[in-house]
Amino acid sequence: MQLIPETLFSIASFPVTNTVVATIITDIVVIALVLIVGRVVALKPGSIQNAVEAIVDYFRETTEEIAGERASFIYPWVLSFFLFILISNLLAQLPGFESIRFQTLTSEHYGAPFLRAATSDLNFTLALAVISVAVTHYFSIKYIGIKAYLTRFITFKMFPIFLFVGILEFVNEITKLISFSFRLFGNIFAGERVMSTMYGLFPFGLPLPFIILEIMVALIQATVFAMLTMAFMHIMTNKSH
Repeated sequence: MQLIPETLFSIASFPVTNTVVATIITDIVVIALVLIVGRVVALKPGSIQNAVEAIVDYFRETTEEIAGERASFIYPWVLSFFLFILISNLLAQLPGFESIRFQTLTSEHYGAPFLRAATSDLNFTLALAVISVAVTHYFSIKYIGIKAYLTRFITFKMFPIFLFVGILEFVNEITKLISFSFRLFGNIFAGERVMSTMYGLFPFGLPLPFIILEIMVALIQATVFAMLTMAFMHIMTNKSH
């Protein structure tokens, strides 16, 4: 497996990689899940509604405990990140996900996998990180004001101590992008390499414990990304004194 995703074909000079195809499938699954849950909502919930409500209630209650009244605008982003990343990771664990091969000009003799986990593409995880950080800063400016926002990074009170602290805060915002993107990418890409090796050694039986492990990793990584987004949004929308 290559570190970078394989290009399957191009549309108007735009390269369509196997991770892009997997992302589109994830979008379809998420939209279908929303439509299905919306149609089956009832006073006496079924198994699907119970599972969705459990996830929704957990994140709503957790966000309200941490952010209080600000949970109303933080919570939708947190839940969206969690569901999208979780479903993307779980789809990669379906049998035969990478078995379908697509012959390209640059692929090896056995072809490139038609599907590959979207989160195993650093471009994808970096895009999620940029969205998370950008929305966090937008909410910060909107709810605490531009003056309070700027003083997080530039202030001459107790010079030069707070100015140095502001520089550290600025560097911290950059490291968020790195930690967000590389943590998710590294765990999923490493898991794919392990599963590829296990299927190559013995396709039946042996990979089962590793599949269970990867499902746990998928859940943990989605939760970590969502929780960190929640924490950062809470901190950046809370006026510091």
